[in-house]
Amino acid sequence: MVGPGKTAAAERRDRFIPLRKSDILDGLISNGHVDDAQASELRQLARMLGAILHHQYFDELDRFRDAYFDFDPEVPVGRRRSPEDLDAAYRSLADEVVRVLGEANFIEISHGEIERAFAEHALVRVKLKAPISDYRAVRMFRRGQHQEMIEVPMLYGLRRRKHEIEVYDDIVLMVATKPDEPVKKKSKAAAWRGRNKIRGGAVLFKYFRHIARFDLEALLPNVRVVMGLREQLTLGVPALVGGVPILLKLASTLTVLFIVAGFYLGLSGTVHDNDTEQALAALSGLFALGAFILRQWGNFHRQSLIHQKQVTDNIYFRNVNNNSGIFNYLIGEAEDQDWKEAMLAYGGLLLASVPLSRAALGSHVEELLQQMFGLGRAFNIDEALLRLREFGLVSGGDDALSALPLPEAIAQLDRVWASALRPQSS
Repeated sequence: MVGPGKTAAAERRDRFIPLRKSDILDGLISNGHVDDAQASELRQLARMLGAILHHQYFDELDRFRDAYFDFDPEVPVGRRRSPEDLDAAYRSLADEVVRVLGEANFIEISHGEIERAFAEHALVRVKLKAPISDYRAVRMFRRGQHQEMIEVPMLYGLRRRKHEIEVYDDIVLMVATKPDEPVKKKSKAAAWRGRNKIRGGAVLFKYFRHIARFDLEALLPNVRVVMGLREQLTLGVPALVGGVPILLKLASTLTVLFIVAGFYLGLSGTVHDNDTEQALAALSGLFALGAFILRQWGNFHRQSLIHQKQVTDNIYFRNVNNNSGIFNYLIGEAEDQDWKEAMLAYGGLLLASVPLSRAALGSHVEELLQQMFGLGRAFNIDEALLRLREFGLVSGGDDALSALPLPEAIAQLDRVWASALRPQSS
């Protein structure tokens, strides 16, 4: 019996296949030692399979865009719909996003993992604050990961310590804002969104590449830098050392200042000459205190800008696309991964000397990926067999699967293609 930890680990194994289609075809042909005629037929089948999948995913792209219309932040106002209809449309959009990302072999990052990442920082070594409570939902999806060794500065850059971090190759962020409330009951969250020009009820998509796990918080929109304990001590200790003498000096002269001010305002009796001198000294001290406060405030904002630049330098150039602009990429990636899975499963069955069970086919394809490309991946056998059965390219049950011979498979895809192009009867 497999324990819960091992099951979770198996489910989290990366299924992303970072190979070119031509690499997979060449690998199957060379590994199977097929002749030129069979190689030509296999390439023809691969082109036909790609054309059919492209036709299917073209329709999916239209559905994706239509589902997103009411939530696109670049559209000032969506269609006038009731809150119930909008809630149903949001759930439909979320389901569509999860399905397409799953087909592109993205894995959703759990809330626990996100919270742990928010509590730590590696590349962006600043304290960040993101208005999580002002969002309706925050979801992150990752694909591909590797380990990197970086150098983290210590002791104000005097020393450097090597640190191994986990880096995600691709990250898709989905952020849904809360719908706006009526004007009379406008919340602080709605006012905050108004200042930041984010339409209430909108859904934001952001696609990033090469992001360290510890820097997930920096991806959120409108994240701001706040002073951590080190920065507070760096600015606060000099402020305390420099401000205390000024305050002590003012403490002995403020009373005289009030007496002189009351005399000139007609609120008190007489004053002495030395009282006027002390009052002027008090005013000078007040101006010095004000200048000191302004200088410290300027230092605070200067340090904040330095930290904000650090965040921008690390994240800005890793942002690939946003909102509706990522749909073409996601649909294309889902189509690409779908083709690779179906082609690898068909090739694995075609090159096998005997029929294979479902589990044996999955293991066989994983071995082929390791043998041909040195790639360790968890093969998505369920999705691959679903496609092969949909197109009629496989026969037999899960205990004895066989690939349709190449000439028959090509004829079968011809029928599938003709059916796909045939006008649908109303």
